[in-house]
Amino acid sequence: MKPGQESRIPTQFTRLGAQQPLATEIGAEFQPNEIKTVILGCTKDPRLIEESTKASQVEKLNPFALRSSLSDEPNKFLSAASLFGPCLSAESCEIKAMSNQTAQVDVLVIGSGPTGLGAARRLHQFNHQSYLIVDEQEQAGGLASTDITQEGFLFDVGGHVIFSHYQYFDDMLKEALPNPSDWFDHPRISYVRCKNTWVAFPFQNNIGQLPLDDQIRCLDGLIHATEERSKALEKPQTFDEWIVRMMGTGIADLFMRPYNFKVWAYPTTSMQCRWLGERVAAPSLKQVLKNALLKKEAGNWGPNAMFKFPAEGGTGGIWKAVCRRIPQERFQFKRQLVGIDGSARIARFNDGSTIRYGKLISTAPLDLMCGLIDQEKRVESEPALKPLADALVYSSTHVVGFGIRGLPTGPMKGSCWLYYPEDNCPFYRVTVFSNYSPNNCPKEQVKLKTLQAADPSLNNKLDLKTSKEGPYWSLMLEISQSALKPVDEPNLIRDSLQGLINTEMVEPNAEIVSIYHRKFDHGYPTPSLQRESQLKVLLPALQERYNIWSRGRFGSYRYEVANQDHSCMIGVEAVDNILYGTPEMTLNEADWVNGRKNVERRLF
Repeated sequence: MKPGQESRIPTQFTRLGAQQPLATEIGAEFQPNEIKTVILGCTKDPRLIEESTKASQVEKLNPFALRSSLSDEPNKFLSAASLFGPCLSAESCEIKAMSNQTAQVDVLVIGSGPTGLGAARRLHQFNHQSYLIVDEQEQAGGLASTDITQEGFLFDVGGHVIFSHYQYFDDMLKEALPNPSDWFDHPRISYVRCKNTWVAFPFQNNIGQLPLDDQIRCLDGLIHATEERSKALEKPQTFDEWIVRMMGTGIADLFMRPYNFKVWAYPTTSMQCRWLGERVAAPSLKQVLKNALLKKEAGNWGPNAMFKFPAEGGTGGIWKAVCRRIPQERFQFKRQLVGIDGSARIARFNDGSTIRYGKLISTAPLDLMCGLIDQEKRVESEPALKPLADALVYSSTHVVGFGIRGLPTGPMKGSCWLYYPEDNCPFYRVTVFSNYSPNNCPKEQVKLKTLQAADPSLNNKLDLKTSKEGPYWSLMLEISQSALKPVDEPNLIRDSLQGLINTEMVEPNAEIVSIYHRKFDHGYPTPSLQRESQLKVLLPALQERYNIWSRGRFGSYRYEVANQDHSCMIGVEAVDNILYGTPEMTLNEADWVNGRKNVERRLF
């Protein structure tokens, strides 16, 4: 499909249901991995029995779970079960008050994003009787949440789509959103903005769409790379070496190097290449030449060539639905983990409460988690983990969204997302978020005021006082930040709009009716040259010393298994490892799980 063709999206939809929380104010920083807790308990108190009876409409009565409506008395009802012993029946259950007011739980899960929810769903599947999930946020979703602006525009907190390597993950989504009308299926339609034109993605397979001089430059480099690759005796060690060996210097300089610096905020020469796997298409010289000569556009490639997206609620709606399939008394939100006594296996929280755990699955960033453990602040006999964890490399991410009056035109009309390697805009990727689902925007009949023109110097030519009807569409931008790639945060909205004008995404007089901005301190876990040596020490040490399974996008720090399906299954497999000693294949064998459909686990 060429730029400007119609998107394959139906035109009849229903209005979004319950209102979601408003987006944070423009420029407000977000700390996505602060953690919360809950106190489990059991009693013959009729209030609790009444509350639990209400819960039985969804799940079978669990006498060991304190309903959230009673959480204003967090230390009154404490665990009646031993740490690893079987749960007692409701009839025999009594309050076990401990002198230090510490509750006990077998498996404590920190965070309710895809990894935490995957772990929780697996524990629920096994009817495990002593687990809980705690999170600092108000609702489940983590880094796969969706915000809604005051004007009614939805924005995911990053570029998320659903594709899967796992049958178990498919089962979870089918259970959560079972109806065909819950989903849209989309072919990936993506382009690279380069040399004032649109080049189909993958860029390296479609260089015939470039100006002739650039085609020659790229083909010359590709031919030379093919010759050199046939003589190479050693594998490339850095991402930059891999790029040059596989694609040549022409493609490297025109697209791969500048684009990847914009994504990672880190030079390709300082990144390893083991993480690549299926994520970057290695071009075929014959196919590239054929496409260039015939002016043929290469077809879709990669695991997300087709993807799913929820009809309502954005990506966050998926994980809210998954959360509803787990007994709600297993969750407590809006409490922050502030410390861990690793030797005593006690987690401390900002409200003064504590929980003694048997095993802990943490989805908090690995570097932050190591800094919370008491023993790592005063290690004497063992090497301290915190300095090693602090050396892990990551970048921050800004997500910027714009709600726009009118309808998308040109390449925006049918595209999913687009890539920007050049320096005429601050963003590296733009998603036409309204193309995923019309429910990501307000209905056409909704009246909104124009906040500004894309070029604010044209504001005097627009009516900024009158509320008017739509239609509306939306764009979601991603901008990376690091010490090596600073961002002018106070002027980011201005610079982003100018970048959209520079790249012909919007007209200067486009009417902006909604603005969204959220910053994630931990945005991308960077596969640095030192990463593997760091993880080989950190992950086993946390497990062996403190019974902490650090897992997830930033918990285990492996970007090659950091998509939603991977993150969810890392939680599932962590539970299997804790309960049964099963190997964690997603964590440790990325190429293997990414090269097959994994059908060994089933939910039903």
